[in-house]
This record gives sequence, C-alpha cells and structure tokens, in this order.
Amino acid sequence: MGDARLAVLEAVLERITYANEDNGYTVARVDTGRGSGDLLTVVGALLGAQPGESLRMEGRWGSHPQYGKQFTVENYTTILPATIQGIRRYLGSGLIKGIGPKIADRIVEHFGTGTLDVIEGEPKRLNEVPGLGPKRTKMIAVAWEEQKAIKEVMVFLQGVGVSTSIAVRIYKNYGDASISVVKNQPYRLAADVWGIGFLTADRIAQAVGIPHDSPERVKAGLQYALSQATDSGNCFLPEEQLLSDSVKLLQVDAGLVIDCLAELVGEEGVVRESVPDPGGGDPVRAVYLVPFHRAEISLAGQLLRLLRGPEDRLPVFQDVQWDKALSWLAERTGADLAPEQQQAVRLALTERVAVLTGGPGCGKSFTVRSVVTLAQAKKAKVVLAAPTGRAAKRLSELTGMEASTVHRLLELKPGGDAAYDKDRPLDADLVVVDEASMLDLLLANKLVKAVPPGAHLLFVGDVDQLPSVGAGEVLRDLLAPGSPVPAVRLTRIFRQAQQSGVVTNAHRINSGVPPITQGLPDFFLFPEEDTEAAGRLTVEVAARRIPAKFGLDPRRDIQVLAPMHRGPAGAGALNALLQQAITPARPDLPERRFGGRTFRVGDKVTQIRNNYEKGENGVFNGTVGVVTALDTVEQKLTVLTDEDEEIPYDFDELDELAHAYAVTIHRSQGSEYPAVVIPVTTGAWMMLQRNLLYTAVTRAKRLVVLVGSRKAIAQAVRTVSAGRRFTALDHRLSQSAK
Repeated sequence: MGDARLAVLEAVLERITYANEDNGYTVARVDTGRGSGDLLTVVGALLGAQPGESLRMEGRWGSHPQYGKQFTVENYTTILPATIQGIRRYLGSGLIKGIGPKIADRIVEHFGTGTLDVIEGEPKRLNEVPGLGPKRTKMIAVAWEEQKAIKEVMVFLQGVGVSTSIAVRIYKNYGDASISVVKNQPYRLAADVWGIGFLTADRIAQAVGIPHDSPERVKAGLQYALSQATDSGNCFLPEEQLLSDSVKLLQVDAGLVIDCLAELVGEEGVVRESVPDPGGGDPVRAVYLVPFHRAEISLAGQLLRLLRGPEDRLPVFQDVQWDKALSWLAERTGADLAPEQQQAVRLALTERVAVLTGGPGCGKSFTVRSVVTLAQAKKAKVVLAAPTGRAAKRLSELTGMEASTVHRLLELKPGGDAAYDKDRPLDADLVVVDEASMLDLLLANKLVKAVPPGAHLLFVGDVDQLPSVGAGEVLRDLLAPGSPVPAVRLTRIFRQAQQSGVVTNAHRINSGVPPITQGLPDFFLFPEEDTEAAGRLTVEVAARRIPAKFGLDPRRDIQVLAPMHRGPAGAGALNALLQQAITPARPDLPERRFGGRTFRVGDKVTQIRNNYEKGENGVFNGTVGVVTALDTVEQKLTVLTDEDEEIPYDFDELDELAHAYAVTIHRSQGSEYPAVVIPVTTGAWMMLQRNLLYTAVTRAKRLVVLVGSRKAIAQAVRTVSAGRRFTALDHRLSQSAK
C-alpha cells in the first residue's frame, strides 16, 4: 500500500490506455516533465481529459504488482502549461479547432511563453503569424472562448458527478445559461439533453439540494417511467403498474405519487383513458405520454379514412378481368403466381389499405414486384419506402424502381415534423411499405398522414419477427382479429427456397422446432458452452474463418448479431475484439478516442440516435456506415453511410456513433447481410426468445453460423415472447369497424 495522504501531481497527459465511459474510470500515462522521459501510470476519474493537456491531479500514491508505482486520481483540474515546450504540445494536440502541430509551432515560435496570453487577450495579433489569415484567427479565438466556457461548466458539473461528454452536451444546449439550469431546473435536462435520463438528472438534483419528495421530482419520475415504457415498446402503461414502478423508482410514498399523477393529467403532461385489457379481463386505466396518445388516435383515424373514403386513385382495377391481367403478368415476369399470391395482388390493387405478411421463401418479394408491375402498366404513380436504408436499397433492386427510407420520403425536419402530411400529401396512387414490422407508432402515423385520399397503401412485412424498436406493434395490430384492414398471409414455401438451409431453419425455429445444424452447406453450429470462449470463437469465425472459406469481406459482408449488448459475448465486448481483428491500430492510421471507444479510418459504425440536423434529410438511429476520413486539426470524422451519403461528425459528437462490427439483433431489423454469425450463449438466458433467434436467422441471405450452446439454442426455440406490448391501436381499429 502507498501513502494514504492526499498528494498533488502535476503532469502532461500523454495517452489514455483505457477508459470506461459508464463510470469514468481511466488508466492513462502522464509525463511529469522530470526530463527522464519515463512515463507514469495514473488511474481514476479522468474522463474528459485529453492528451496534451496539463493536469493538476489530487490523489494518492500506490503501487501495482504488475505496473509498479502509480497514482490514483480522486479529482483533477486542467492547468495552462507554462513552458514553451508545454505550450507547443498543448496547442499541437488538436484541442483547439483549427490548430494542428504545424500551426502550433509557428504560433509558439512567434509569441514564445506569451502565446496563451495573446490567444486569450489579444487574439487579433495571431494575424502576425505567417500563414494565419483573419478567417483562421477568428476560428481559433472562437474555439478558445468556447473551450474556456465549457471548462467552467465542466468544473461545476464534475462537482455534481457528471461526465464530460454530457457536460459538453449541456453546454451546447444551454450555452451560458448551463449552470443556472443545472442548479435550478435539473429535471429539465432529462427532457432536453440527449443522453441524460431521469437517473442522471436526479443525481444532479440531489447534488444541488432539491428535496427527495419535491413534486417536481415525482412528476419527472412519472414521466421517466412512462418514457422507459415507450423505450421498451409500450404505447401506454396501466395506471397500477405505472404507480408501482414509480414508487419503486422514487422511493417515496404512494399517496404523493397518486397526487402528482393527478396534477400531471391536469397539466396535460399525460393522458388517462380506459381501454380494454389485452388479456381479456376488466378494462384498464391506461396512462399515455401525450405524443403517443395523439399518434394512436390519429393513426387509427387516418387508416379508417383511407379505407372508407369515397375516392379511389386506382379505379381501373375495380373491374379488371383478373385472369387476363394475371396471364399478362406471368408473361412479363416469367412465372405464375400461387393462389395466395394472386389474392394478395388483387387485394393491394382493389383495397385502399392492405397487409401482406409471411416468412422467408414464401414469395413476398415476387408478389410485391407483381403489384408494382401491374400498377405501372396502368400508369399509376407508385411510391416505395422502407424504414431503413438497407431495406430501401433491397426494395429498389427488387422492383427496379427508386425506393427511399420513410424518413427521406416524408422529408422529416428537425423536431421530427414532416414536409409531407395531411395538408401536403405525397403525389402517389400506390404506396408500398416494406419491412413493416419495423414501423413504430410515431413513424407509421407520420407516414399514413401523408398518403393522399383515394391512394392505395400496402404494408409488407413478417409479423413473426421482433416488433419495432420504437413503441407500438403496428403490423400486428393491423392483423389483429376484428381489424377492418384486409390481409393475406403467405404460407407456402417455394421449391427453390426449400433447398436453402437458412429458409428451412427459419421456418423450423418459427414453429418451435430446433434448427438442423449438420449436413447443410449454409447453416452451421460451432458448439461452445463457455460464454467467454464463445465470444472469442465468434470473433475468430467472423474475422478469419468465414473470409477464408467463403471469400466474404468481414467488414462488408459479414455481420455479428448478438442477443444482448452486455456480457462477454454481447455486442459491446465483441465490437472491441472485432475492431482489434479487422481494423487494428497502426502507426500510419489516424484515430480518435472518445469515452471508452477508439475510432479509426476503416471502422464500421452505426448512428445511435435520430439527428435531424445531419446530412440532407437527417441521419437516423440504425444507419450504418464506414469511417472514411479523420482530421485531427479540423476535429472532424467522416462516415460514408450505406445510403451513400458522406456525413461529417465533429469530435464532440462522437457519442452519436457506436461500432457496428457486432450489433444487437434488435438493431439489425430490416437489414440483410450475406452472412451472419450469432453467439447464442446461456449468458443471454433472459433474452433468448423464439422471435429473437428467428429475426437473426432471417437477416442472412446466404450463410448462418451459430456459435455457442445447444442448450441456449433450445431455450430460444422453446420460449415464445412473453405477452403483447401495451397498445390500443387494434382496439381503436376494431371498435370503429363494428
């Protein structure tokens, strides 16, 4: 053990060797400037400190059996370096936008130890430096001021236990008002700042002295419990469940929670309404967040308006001679439609709203192509859309027509408003939406609003897959008993699809039978009972064995799909291992560390929140791409998305990106990959459900490799997901159908 007294250490941060984003624990090497060139290891709460900064750290000396002497940091402040060498390193480290090592050398050469005073007090003098024009001078001055202001907010926020990346976001949101908002209205943060939930806001509130039982806190807690419920897919919560969840979360008296809920209803923060019990018992008092209540009522209303309206933009199909039309179609496509496919084609072209569902290999795609071909033959305006970029690309390849994501089609704007809606509908006679199992309530509502009266709307999707990531179960509700929306379910597997192990096993899993894992050319199991070993084997299979045997590119063609994010075989741990295997660090490869992740050129990444400000029409949660450039001077990283758009990210926006070598099965919905590798381990026991494994297997076009335990696979096949989500769309549709 080292000395237990607090000591102070001043040093320059050289490099960060490990950082845990969740708790801020960091291991770093620092240069104490003693001239020996030896670096010292420091550990502790250093999140937010950047290489090149001079730090004043308070902490304790100790020693580590493997690494020798080290310093454990309890808190730190950044200090401005005093020596020329220090200033040069500080400026050249890429901390201030617009200054790289070369410019830093020039500035320091000109102003010496007075450099930082000049930037601070007389930034216009930077013009004296050769090669620095007024534009760059101004940029440096602005970046310096911002850096200073953020530092001030950071110091305050560190005192109340907030990590740096969140401090930067708070500052971006409120600017100079940051400290006052944090002190006086901390619960606002949960609503306004992405990445701050109620729990972080609550911790801050406690630190600034807001009482445990303040109505402010309880109302924020109730809204948090409801938004948590929408995050797990529910459109509402039964009142009893909401109250018990909130009492548990807030640790306050139930009476206080009941009073605060009544106040929230009065202030129109939430809506209470009686709806039928999904389980068939007594009616339930449902509590909704306002946007979800509005969307549910609106979506049901719009669908019924379309179904029952007097107009029809495809009247020609009401009295078509179908046998003639279908034989013309068979000549065009070179194949006859099966009876259930014929029924689906007729439905889509004669009914204003229809649903086509079915598993892989049952001819959904061919049916959609037939609908589009017939509609175009009658000069109809056809619009094709899907929830993700990949699904839209596939729909476009299938029909030979342009297809776009729903977001792009509606031109969603910042704040989520769409350019197309009821007052400015799309110019379309037929709208086809593929991968409709992924449509959540809010997006489906925006889409249906924009369909003009009389147009035909066809939803296509596989209802047995996982439901949407967002709230609702729109496709399932449209297909519920008593729904007025006509539907066809394709069940017959076509002959050529029967030869595919992927298709055969998908249907086996879906009907509760374990997959065949031997003797198939495209479906394999690598058995491994130990979760950690299964994680390592997954990486070996994805990065080495499949590329060697099948000639597939590990970045472009192979996707690891994990049941969950955490754990040794979870997407988080696998991403780190896959990055090491596929895009390892190289001296000539620029990289940038952010929180616990390191981004490099060549990395496969995914966007993890909707950002309406980026790109032409926003970049949405789930968009995948590859890092193509990384500029440490301009502090920008560029991603080429799978929609072929180049998107720039400032370094302080990197918390919107995660690595995507491995993604959770939930995040893979609507995407298709040549090969998928799925770790199925007993470590993911709670998550193992039939629709999860079925969704993962149906993502593969050519090859599936399962890695893990037979017992875990059997558990997944056996377990039918527990119950429905809380939604009342089916009730609203069937009520009005009576």
